[in-house]
Parts: sequence; structure tokens; C-alpha cells
Amino acid sequence: MKELRILLQTSLTLLLLAGSSSGRYVSSGPSLRMDQALLTFHNQLKEEVQVFYTSDYCYKCVYQHLASVKLNNNNTSVVISTKFTLTVQVEPEARNSTLCRWSQKYEEGGHYSVWIQMSEDPSCAHTVAKRPNNAYLPLVVSALSLAIIALLVVAAPYVYRRRTSIFFKTICCQCTQYSVDNDGAHSSEAEHNPTNAKPTRLRSLDTFRGFALTVMVFVNYGGGGYWFFQHAPWNGLTVADLVMPWFVFMIGTSVVLAFRSMHRRGVSRLQLLRKSTWRTAVLLMLGFCFLNYSPRDGPLSWSWLRIPGVLQRLGFTYFVLSLLQTFWRQREIPLTSHHWWNPIQDVVLYWPQWLIIILLETLWLCITFLMPVPNCPTGYLGAGGIGDNGLYPNCTGGAAGHIDRLMFGDNMYRYPTCKELYQTTQPFDPEGVLGTINSIVMGFLGMQAGNIIIFYKGRNVQILCRFLVWAVILGISAAILSKCTRDGGFIPVNKNLWSLSYVTCLGCFSFLLLAAMYFVSDIKGWWGGQPFIYPGMNSIFVYVGHSLLGFYFPFSWEMHFQQSHWEWLFQSLWGTALWVLIAYLLYRKNFFLKI
Repeated sequence: MKELRILLQTSLTLLLLAGSSSGRYVSSGPSLRMDQALLTFHNQLKEEVQVFYTSDYCYKCVYQHLASVKLNNNNTSVVISTKFTLTVQVEPEARNSTLCRWSQKYEEGGHYSVWIQMSEDPSCAHTVAKRPNNAYLPLVVSALSLAIIALLVVAAPYVYRRRTSIFFKTICCQCTQYSVDNDGAHSSEAEHNPTNAKPTRLRSLDTFRGFALTVMVFVNYGGGGYWFFQHAPWNGLTVADLVMPWFVFMIGTSVVLAFRSMHRRGVSRLQLLRKSTWRTAVLLMLGFCFLNYSPRDGPLSWSWLRIPGVLQRLGFTYFVLSLLQTFWRQREIPLTSHHWWNPIQDVVLYWPQWLIIILLETLWLCITFLMPVPNCPTGYLGAGGIGDNGLYPNCTGGAAGHIDRLMFGDNMYRYPTCKELYQTTQPFDPEGVLGTINSIVMGFLGMQAGNIIIFYKGRNVQILCRFLVWAVILGISAAILSKCTRDGGFIPVNKNLWSLSYVTCLGCFSFLLLAAMYFVSDIKGWWGGQPFIYPGMNSIFVYVGHSLLGFYFPFSWEMHFQQSHWEWLFQSLWGTALWVLIAYLLYRKNFFLKI
């Protein structure tokens, strides 16, 4: 184990030295970490100036003080974040006015200078003292490396089979009965070989689930430190915001297919309820007891335990969806007959389920926009803190946050994604009570995908068309609700709140992605789903395992190169690849953790 650690660190050191020695010259200055730059203000005026800033990603945020620069050719240096575009404003000390203002996206590792000077009018001239790093070079190198590995994995078996077949054809296979060009022999063999029969299990479902889980592991391991691989501060979408709704969507699809299979085997309704209740209880206990605590946290204490959580939400969502499928499923799909509702009969036949979902969504809308919250405007959806001109600092999450704080007190998530950018002080849990309603709605969209697969079984064109129709409907709904903007819509896309526009947007993506995988894997057979199918078939094991062991070697280690994304990205990819490899080995051993 120690030798492996030394080998990893040595390899990473060589990689970092190779990546950091291209096209940069060294100048003196403070040591910068990733996503940081140095900004130096040179004041050539005869009065002191104050510098303020705000991030363009922070909605209507109050300007924050950045630096004070004394008069007569004095200078002040500050370290700034390079994640988002900054708007910087320079004001004189003695009067309330603005000397200059600009917006700029600074680059990682750069040293920038701003010369505050007086010609006819005060102006701010910008120079670059040290060129920035290419922050995206590690990402490009990693993407190309993964592409080359994937190409080799795909091409190697083909080349091997090709060379082997030519060798046997030349040396010993002159008889037409064993010729590699004898298509009749191959087709006859395929007819009598049961292993070549098309499997009844849909590969696209396991592949989609495994893809979502793999991306989830990658972003939970930091995503290389890139902001777009982490959750959005408040409104908006990043890669990290996509994965959990995809997983919830697949829960709904799997519930429909699994319960149909159990119904056909004669499993009673009572047995289904017992199974659903048991699985829900196990998920809740796993989320609360195991993923809430590890030895590095010190002695177990109720004061810091988090009651809501990812597995808790998944478990409760699964339980509600299983109840819908147990009590209000369509017992027998009728033969197609001529009715006006034929184009939507896969929806009409499940009208009790739709009625319950509509009532739940109506409940979410009423609570979110009509429930009074002390010292906050009714229907508030903002982050609070310094956002919205600093008018509602303690209103983080509006009604959703208020309900969670009443129910859980301090036993909820204390470090919401808005805490750093919006400087919030209130706890907010992205897996809170109110958001669980829309999690159920998201899972129900997955149930609709499962109903389509069952209803149009054997008619792949109709299945794909229905998937695309649902994607278009949900996509248009999301565009209307959000007005195609990040912050200016009726209901902004927000993962923290699991807003309605967020559900419709991710529902659109889910139908599109499932349609693509269904076409490639189950219809054409071009792709077997590797490597994502392996974690997809052992999702509980991989999720719980990576959450419990993610902070231990060999999945992670103490990083020594903080100046760029190289080491963090390598560590994130390494940890993710290990879990995919573990899932593959478990697949080879035919071990699948089921609840």
C-alpha cells in the first residue's frame, strides 16, 4: 500500500511538472491556489480610493469591499476568485461617486494590475504582469486520454479477433464447413446458441443508471475543482446538478418494470407493500446512520447529525412511487380501440396516478408561493444573504427553508452551496421536506417512461417517438417557467429548491438521454453499456461505498499541488475509476447488493 502511494505521487509530480512548464514565465508574488489570481491596484491620484466588487453569478448582490488604496503612487494587492466574472468598482474616499467600473473574467494564476490615474477624467488602465495558466488544460488532456483509452478498448478486441480469424483461415480452416466467411454456418450456430439470444433485461436502463452514478461519484470527489462540476451556488445548472434527478428518474422507471414482473409472477399486494416498506426502511437507515457519520468526525453526537439526506430522499421517493404502482397500476392493457384519446392512452389509462401527482404539485405551488414566512416576502425563492440587494438576509430558500428549520432545527445541512457566494448565515438543506414533493414528480416522469416501454413493447419507433414527445413538452415547459434565463424567470431552475422548472428541465434531459441509450444499446446493439453498466447494476454498493470510503487511501490522498487543477482532477478520475473497476469485478463474481 505504501509503495502504491509513493508510485502515485511520483507519477503525479512528473505530470504536473510537464504540464506547468509550458509557455509561462515566473515572476515574484504570493503563492496562488487554483481558481485564484492576483489583482494589484496602483493609485496615482491625490486622494485615497476604495475598491468594491460583486460576482455576476450572484443575483442583485450588494457590492463588497475589496481593498483600500492610499494616495500618491501607493499600491495594494488582493487575491481574487477566478470562478465567475467579477464587476469591480473604484470610488474616491471623500465623495460618493464612481471613478471607474468594469466587468472581467480573470484567469487562474494571473497577476493583473489596475492603474488608477487622472488624465482629463479619472480612468483605470489594465495591464497583465504575469500571464495566467490555462486552467482547462488538465481537462483537455484528461478528455483526450479517456478518449484514447476508450478507442483502444473498443479496437483491441476487434483487431485481436481479426488477426486470429485470418491466422486460422490461412493455416487450418480450408474446409467450407469451418470457413470464417461461411455466413450460413454462423447463422445456424446463432439460432442454436442460447447465449446469443437478445436479453430481456434492458441494457439502457442499467447503463443510464450507471452513467448517472459514475458522474455522481466524480462530482462528489470534487470534479477536479472545476466550478461547473460542483453544484450551482443557487439558480442555474451545472453538471453536478444533473445526476440526482437522473437517478430519481431511473427509480421510477425501474419501479414500473420490477412491479410488473412481480405481478406476473403472482406476488400479492401485501407482499409488495412489505418489500417496499423494508427497502425504504433500509435506505433511510443507511442514509441516516452510515452516511451521517465516520470515524474522522469524532465522537457520535446528536447535535451535528443531519436528518435529511440523499438516501433518505431516495427512499421516501421510492416508497411513494411503489404505492402508486401497487394500488393504481393498470391491471390489463386493453387492446387498441378507436377512441379520441388513443394518442394519449398510455396517460389516460393511469389517470388515478396522474391525479395524485397533480395534487402533490399543486400542494408544492401553494406552499411555496402562498405560505407566509416571518420577515420574508411571500413566495420568495432567493438565496438571501447579500442577494436581492441585501433586503432579505435571513430568508434563504423562502418557505422551503423555513419549514426545514422549524422541523429539524440545527440537524440539517449547514454548508449550502449559496453560503460562500451569497454569504448566507441560515442553514439550508437541499434534501429538505418541500423539495421531496418534486422529487416524487421527477420519479413519476420516470414511471411514465416505464409505462411507455411496457405499453409499446416491441414497437421501438413508437417508444422513441413518445420519449421525444415528452422531452419536447417538458423542455418547452422549462423554457416558459424560466424564461430561458438563470434568474429572471417565473420559477428559476434551482436544484436546491427542486423547483418545478428544474424538474421539467431535467425530465427533458432524462427522456432524451434514455432515448439515445435505448436506441444505441437495445435497438441497434452498437454498445453494450460498458463501463457504466457495471456500477448501474450495483448502484447501492457503489454509492454507499464511495460515500463511506471516499476520504481514505487509495480513493483519495492529501494533495500537495494546490496551484492548479492537475492533481485534484487526477484524484477525482482515479477514485471514480476505482469504483467502476470494483463494480466490474463484482459483476464478474456475479455479486449484486440488493435490498
